[in-house]
Amino acid sequence: MRLVPLLSHCFWFASIPCQAILFLLMVRRGLHRQFPIFAIYTGWGVLKTSTLVAMNYMPLVSGDAYRNAFTAGAVGETALGFCVIYEIFNYILTDYPAAGELGARLFRWATVVLLLIAIALAWYEPARGAGHAMAVFYVLQRTVSILQSGLLVFLFLFSRSLGLSWRSYAFGIALGFGVYASVTLGTAAIRSQIEATAPKLSTDILTLISTGKSLACILIWIAYLLAQERQPKVPTRPLPPHDLDSWNRALQRLLHP
Repeated sequence: MRLVPLLSHCFWFASIPCQAILFLLMVRRGLHRQFPIFAIYTGWGVLKTSTLVAMNYMPLVSGDAYRNAFTAGAVGETALGFCVIYEIFNYILTDYPAAGELGARLFRWATVVLLLIAIALAWYEPARGAGHAMAVFYVLQRTVSILQSGLLVFLFLFSRSLGLSWRSYAFGIALGFGVYASVTLGTAAIRSQIEATAPKLSTDILTLISTGKSLACILIWIAYLLAQERQPKVPTRPLPPHDLDSWNRALQRLLHP
């Protein structure tokens, strides 16, 4: 086996025990109650990757069966990914219900705008390449990645105004998703235009980047769970009159007159 495919398979195999460790760490630290959808996402990742690895080495499994399993796993992962992003957003705004209500409205509008942009890009830059079926899949993946990347940027901007610590678990989960979505956007954009019917060096390199990206994100999440979460510092002086609690009360009066 050539070096690039060999490394891709090594990253692929390594992601299974790493995902299992991540899931066990979440349960051990009780974070499956704090972030239940992310726990489900992690469990889904273990199931999806284990199934695909097993099917890849079963001689009786056809190429169509593998592609169907791959597509089903990707659809489930994408749907759960959007739910995790929304879960993080709600977690950040738990203590500020009025700000959370306004943020949820902005989040929905941001989703609509980004979706329109992604659809327009898919329309003007359709799938190309010899492997048209998979090229179409990567166009859809590119569309989803644009949407997820935009929502994560919105999430980071909004959370920064609320003083979210970069050492918090919520920030670590969002950071991992940000890396995942941005790298996926780049690889899917390229593969949607050059996808071949048979593997070649360019597609092998992109596969290596994809498997490495998945493993890197899992390691980011494990590192955050192993580290001690930084607790918010207690202010040593009174907060100014425009603090978040004041904003929250003002938003409550604005949204519910």
